[in-house]
Amino acid sequence: MKPIDEELLLEQLIDNVKNCKDLEAAKALLFEICGHDAILEKAVDYCIFCHEGQFRKSGEPYAVHPILVATLVGFLSENKSNILAALLHDVIEDTNCTEEELREQFGSEVLKLVLGLTKIIEIREDNLISSKSKKSLTKSALTFRNMLLASIEDVGVLIVKLCDRLHNMLTLDILREDKQKRISEETLVVYAPIAHRLGISSIKNYLEDLSFKYLMPDEYKLIDNYINSNNQEMQLGLNEFISKIELLFLSNGFRQGSFEIQKRIKHSYSIYLKMQRKGIGIEEVLDLLGVRILVEKVSDCYLALGILHTHFNPLVSRFKDYIALPKQNGYQTIHTTLFDAKSIIEAQIRTFDMHKIAEFGIAAHWKYKEDGSVVAPRLDWLTDISMQSINNLENAEDYNAIELYEYAKDSLYVEDVAVYSPKGEIFTLPRGATVLDFAYEVHTKVGLHAKSAYVNRIKVPLLTELKNGDIVRVVTSNDKFYRCSWIDSVKTGKAKASIREFCKQKIREINLASSINMLSFIFGVDKNRIETWIEKENLTRRIRQVATDSAYLKDIVNGLKKYAKKSYWFDKYEIKEQKIGNFTLYCNHKIANVDFDFCCHPKRGDAVLAFVKGGNAIVHHKLCDRADKMIDNNQDMVFIKWDSNIPKSYKLIFSLENKKGVLAEFLAFLAKMQINLLTINLSSDLNSAVDYFEITMEIPDNINPDSVKDRLKSRCKILDFTSLNDAYKEG
Repeated sequence: MKPIDEELLLEQLIDNVKNCKDLEAAKALLFEICGHDAILEKAVDYCIFCHEGQFRKSGEPYAVHPILVATLVGFLSENKSNILAALLHDVIEDTNCTEEELREQFGSEVLKLVLGLTKIIEIREDNLISSKSKKSLTKSALTFRNMLLASIEDVGVLIVKLCDRLHNMLTLDILREDKQKRISEETLVVYAPIAHRLGISSIKNYLEDLSFKYLMPDEYKLIDNYINSNNQEMQLGLNEFISKIELLFLSNGFRQGSFEIQKRIKHSYSIYLKMQRKGIGIEEVLDLLGVRILVEKVSDCYLALGILHTHFNPLVSRFKDYIALPKQNGYQTIHTTLFDAKSIIEAQIRTFDMHKIAEFGIAAHWKYKEDGSVVAPRLDWLTDISMQSINNLENAEDYNAIELYEYAKDSLYVEDVAVYSPKGEIFTLPRGATVLDFAYEVHTKVGLHAKSAYVNRIKVPLLTELKNGDIVRVVTSNDKFYRCSWIDSVKTGKAKASIREFCKQKIREINLASSINMLSFIFGVDKNRIETWIEKENLTRRIRQVATDSAYLKDIVNGLKKYAKKSYWFDKYEIKEQKIGNFTLYCNHKIANVDFDFCCHPKRGDAVLAFVKGGNAIVHHKLCDRADKMIDNNQDMVFIKWDSNIPKSYKLIFSLENKKGVLAEFLAFLAKMQINLLTINLSSDLNSAVDYFEITMEIPDNINPDSVKDRLKSRCKILDFTSLNDAYKEG
């Protein structure tokens, strides 16, 4: 007997959820999916009672929302506690319901889930980091942190939150455009990847396509129009291909009813990513059409593969066996791409049990009560990100919610590359990952102490990009080997966070030593005496701010004057501002000129420090090894910073039509906007309709980078627009 096609059921359910606007229809939908029982009916009535008089912006009673979220949760998991928590997830936050009342009515397990969900949304304005430009990002970051901490207790929190976000995305058209875009971006970079990591591809695809629709409406329409206008032809082609396969299977060992073949068309956002990655039009996407073959046993998967490869020519470079090498989210399927007479079609082969995991991931273990015959999604990524959050909270002085958010985004990648340790252990990494990413994935200590590496027994640099199937061996040392510039080369959140943390610590140490050297130069005494004065004034913890804050430098000098040698010149220790070139200096000595040393070549905007030599200030990058030794040798130092109005550097990756004169017009457009071009690289394919470029450029400080980005969108397709001024942050 063939199983029910869960994809078609979900598609119909989501359509019903989107169009449901009243309580009776919402209740009917919930009971249709979850069935009737006393506790569920009680929770529905309680939800409606608590939210009485509350309405959503679209006008329907607020209780419609939690009822429909519970419906989606029920379809995914059938876990009663999760369904009840979905129904009640807003009652503590938005109504007069108390924790004690909820525990009494529905039990401790439901209360724990509801409290976990409540923590996610209890972000208020006074919790926000004071940065107007990053306000919405900070709110997202804090929300995300709380979601992770809640999910440590019960991953069901994430299931409910994903369904909550899905319903919000389905009803997003009622909001202003700016809110639509903000919520969609957050959904695309955090919620969809979480769904992927939990193995819930059915929800991930909907979240991606809905976000895509609001973030890039023109691109979405282009793909949607193509699929709609060619749908009949594509469906006929798939039906014809499926008929061939069915006949081949029945004549080569399969019996009627022992397999099922489903047809599929790649979802919109996935098509868009493929077009961007390959630089191709939609007509050139090879796996636009696909079939999914479901069989009873693992051995049947390989029998089916043999039949397909015997009768159709496979595209060998696109073959992947995720049954032998499962993904971290539990996904197991054989992928092969076949040449048919009229088209190229991707075939996915998996067992019926594997199909449940592929569609519903971790939720399948509630929905189908698995017997252990398939691979469960690994949740070590969740523990890793959550522990990063806890560590941040414990180090409150250095806590940065946005850094955690960035760490999580880097860690929630869709894994693309599988590599091996010498012992045969499999590590999945994002496309473009380096040997150093692998080292940090093995263990943070391995990454920090990595000295050299071998890929497939050949010695390679640590920043070598890895490919599928590489065997990687990392050689470590007792000493730590790291460069802060590596942060721009590694791909994983773990590697970036580790390098960033050690570089921040290094900068804190440099700032402390530099501050003492500056004060030593100002007062004309050795650093031991400065350290004694600092201890007497209880300034030890904050003294490193002298190196980064000119106002604080003046305050400290005024506070320490009483310890200095008496002088007839009342202004001997007066700190004066001196502007030279692109720099501002603060010192009580006259500086004649500012020069750069030859060793480190800091870029404009980089963190810098300056030593005094022959009346001149000699500038070094703050993380320069030579400068580090000069600080240890107690060389005279002076406070220095770049002028605030210097241009900021940005990287832009974009595509242009492969036509004569288009690049020249684009460069003229940049010049007209007063943008200074620093470098340009071309990645051209003669067979492609577009050229890809990577440029570094300087935008004047008085011009808003966001407005530049918006204007550039009218001239090119932007793939990446990144500031180059944030590789490391001041301590």
